[in-house]
Amino acid sequence: MLKITRLEVFVIGDGPEIDPDKGGVEPLACLRVHTSDGLIGFSEVFRVPPGVVQATVGDRNTHFGRLLIGQEITHPERIWQHVWDSLIHTNRRGWEIIILGAIDVAIWDIYGQALGQPVWKLLGGAQRGFFQTHSETRINSVVPYCTIVSDRWGGEAMFTQQTKRVEQLLKLGYRAFKVEPMMSSPRDVVELTRRTREVLGPEPALMVDVGYLFNDVPKVAKICRDLEEFNIEFFETPFPVDTPEPYARLAELTSIPIAMGEHGVTRWEFLDMMDRGRISVVQPYMTTCGGLTEAKRIVDLALPRGAQVCPGNWSTQILGTASVHLAAYSPVTPFIEFAPAEVFESPLRRELQEAGLPVKNGEIEFPTRPGIGFEFPTEIAEKYRM
Repeated sequence: MLKITRLEVFVIGDGPEIDPDKGGVEPLACLRVHTSDGLIGFSEVFRVPPGVVQATVGDRNTHFGRLLIGQEITHPERIWQHVWDSLIHTNRRGWEIIILGAIDVAIWDIYGQALGQPVWKLLGGAQRGFFQTHSETRINSVVPYCTIVSDRWGGEAMFTQQTKRVEQLLKLGYRAFKVEPMMSSPRDVVELTRRTREVLGPEPALMVDVGYLFNDVPKVAKICRDLEEFNIEFFETPFPVDTPEPYARLAELTSIPIAMGEHGVTRWEFLDMMDRGRISVVQPYMTTCGGLTEAKRIVDLALPRGAQVCPGNWSTQILGTASVHLAAYSPVTPFIEFAPAEVFESPLRRELQEAGLPVKNGEIEFPTRPGIGFEFPTEIAEKYRM
């Protein structure tokens, strides 16, 4: 029997000298799930304070250790449900589910290794309708969109920095880009989008993320009207996400698809986004949402609603590799988010990208290695340990 025998946590990061706005990887908890057969599953835990992960994931005396150590891995979904049911008297949101999500990805990694298959095949992918995809153009890859952030916000400094980074990445063969005019005026949002489209030309995909910048629907509706001429794939998080009501009102006033979900936890929050918020692009992080088990359910909810699922990832290619597996399963995932190391100052981000799945001609091919397939170099753990 394949049983969980040990949970291990360690923390890596670039250190305080590299600003996150310059692409620096903030202290990031990573975890390994060890098994009786010697197989090891690996994942990262984005946006949970590492101390919380260290305190709750470990031996049988810890919160998750008592639930998981000794459990037989018959199927990852059974393990997920076992933990979920055990948390019924807690709030089943927040850090508990994010950590469960990371553990779930690691268990899928083990399950794939045990069966000698990449995880996406075990999820059920990649199937596209016979009448929707010709056999010669059958989808076997996904397009990463490059998220461009600034260490300068607003005005010419932001315009110059972000458009130069877009231009650099375009020359490297990337085909999709998201600019982020955060902490900016409505005029700056439109101007950065205009200049970026000029750099790109008509073909590459362009997205815009304003990071919860506004509160009132009329102002954002006007911005969207001004953006419509630039062929925007989606407009991300114009409002705080505490309620989806403003998103629903905005969706009635623009032809641009509206996106949200980077910090969404569990399928129930995504269901609310799509049904009450009329969101047409949801963006689950593979660990934050509750793991690949829960991300698969989000795809299954999005499909009958005609929504896209474009996984978010302002983290490393540890998380990015898991996103590719969901894309291979999902018929409604044309893009995944990608934080390109080539334009940021983070040496850790660069080394993790080199260890991850390569981008060729602007695409990432579906993996063939058993499990998740991210080969974590042991020297990275020592070099960047925090």
